[in-house]
Amino acid sequence: MATTFAEAAEDTTAVSHAARIEHVSKSFRGPAGSQLVLDDISLDVAPGEFVTILGASGCGKSTLLNLVAGLDRPTTGSIETPGGRPALMFQEHALFPWLTAGKNIELALRLRGVPKAGRREEAERLLELVRLGGAHGKRVHELSGGMRQRVAMARALAQDSDLLLMDEPFAALDAITRDVLHDELTRIWRETNVSVLFVTHNVREAVRLAQRVVLLSSRPGRVAREWTVDIPQPRRIEDAAVADLSVEITEQLRGEIRRHGQH
Repeated sequence: MATTFAEAAEDTTAVSHAARIEHVSKSFRGPAGSQLVLDDISLDVAPGEFVTILGASGCGKSTLLNLVAGLDRPTTGSIETPGGRPALMFQEHALFPWLTAGKNIELALRLRGVPKAGRREEAERLLELVRLGGAHGKRVHELSGGMRQRVAMARALAQDSDLLLMDEPFAALDAITRDVLHDELTRIWRETNVSVLFVTHNVREAVRLAQRVVLLSSRPGRVAREWTVDIPQPRRIEDAAVADLSVEITEQLRGEIRRHGQH
């Protein structure tokens, strides 16, 4: 029987981590031979923690997320997600255009094993959670970009995982819509107590959202440095404290890029 978010929140004391990445490396074989993309990554995500993975393009951020999601296997090392398969949200909404917003969510519920009789009610609850109440019957083409990403978030939450993986989900949105969805994601994270591992190349976004920022070096990706973000929520992307920490992290990121001759 699937647990509710409230039950999952109560159970977080029983485990020490939502994800544990231990000495993970990943290589891909190409025409020029084996290419090392990730090198000896070790990282824990605590229950209910919001962690952002930051780094230059091509440093292996998405590869790492795919490994945690179980879409690929590490070349060496191990990954544990004690709560089961994580939910994954992509940069593109990946909604089925022939289904309504609600039916997209109901499909995820069906795959999770939720009985048919309860799917619509649960889909409507999740749409309310992402502030899209009344949108159950809307087709994908009737929704704005921001609304589509809200539906995608509701669909990810429908999987009832205690770990949500997000691969630059707001990168294609305009600044105002992105800022609104930052607020919404922060609210949902706090209400559900879900753990979040969020990939981005936007330093201010990383600081705006996370409790902890992990910087990967340029390829091969290694953990270069971590920052604990002690700025109280709610935060604004233009807050002075967010800007100050962003400047510090940006300087470190530039140093990594220069060190590896990327630009």
